[in-house]
Amino acid sequence: MYQLNEKIRNLKPYDPISGEYAIRLDANESFFGLPEDLRQEFAHIASELVLNRYPDPLSTEVCEAFADYYQVPVENVTAGNGSDELISIICNSFLEKGDAFLTLEPDFSMYRFYGVIAEGVPVTLQKPETLRIDVDEVIKVCREQNIKLLIFSNPCNPTSLGLGREEVRRLITSVDALVVLDEAYMDFWDQSLLPEFDKYDNLLILRTCSKAFGGAALRLGFAVGSLPLTNALKAVKSPYNLNSFTQAAGAALLRRKEESKAALQEILASKTQLLKDIKALAQKFPGQMEVFESDTNFVFIRTEEYAEIFQYMLENGIAIRKFPGYLRITAGNPEENQAVLKVLEEFFTK
Repeated sequence: MYQLNEKIRNLKPYDPISGEYAIRLDANESFFGLPEDLRQEFAHIASELVLNRYPDPLSTEVCEAFADYYQVPVENVTAGNGSDELISIICNSFLEKGDAFLTLEPDFSMYRFYGVIAEGVPVTLQKPETLRIDVDEVIKVCREQNIKLLIFSNPCNPTSLGLGREEVRRLITSVDALVVLDEAYMDFWDQSLLPEFDKYDNLLILRTCSKAFGGAALRLGFAVGSLPLTNALKAVKSPYNLNSFTQAAGAALLRRKEESKAALQEILASKTQLLKDIKALAQKFPGQMEVFESDTNFVFIRTEEYAEIFQYMLENGIAIRKFPGYLRITAGNPEENQAVLKVLEEFFTK
């Protein structure tokens, strides 16, 4: 009888929150739907697709739009089916069997998953109680354990905390590993290394259209790095990895600079207000919640009652994200935020 190999034998499919909920604040998506004129442009794009031909293997149009938006050279940009595909490709290509790779916990769970599937050896560095990255400790582990690939999100998902640009620079220049810097949430902060990516030969920066741009359903992500790294990445990815609709629609989305930046400001204002209001609730119910600062579009909370709060939210039609000991709540529109606050207060007074 055929037997699955050990690395996949006990794996379970990804299991997001299922069911219908009036308010979805569990996936860090934008609360903005796309404007009607852009939706009409998407419909036109779909109607004009030449479906019997393969898509552009280099995703030229959407890479050009990304390069123009962020002011980076287009030849240093690789497009993928969300950052997830790029993380998978990077782990499978830049790691060889038995290579050690480092993740900083808590962080995005798929880093470790893809590294293990690539038959790398996972090394985990637990963040301290503050959940801040200890750069000196990261450098020490990289050197002592011969780390070949270091991957982390900045700002961090799920902690919502960012590592300042100067400390990231110090980290990159102090290790021999390939550093994969996932800036999926950097649109909500101002410490990106994109403007100086070409100063480092061991840096790949990831970006996405799933958060600030409201394009989660398009599955569109990008990697930016030096030409040797970029050329290697383009060589190992699937030839036609990004479908024609996502390429054209993503380019149209990225060209809406003013609309995107206006939406971003509203998302940030919503997050700021939600953070302020949840902090006020934490003061009203001392000892129940610890609320972290946020450099993202969500709020991260430490609480012993994480499971009970999570379930109570679901029972009241609100989906948020739970982790052992923590809750993550995406900033929604003002009405959604008020509903969260109302249910949270009800939980602590019931």
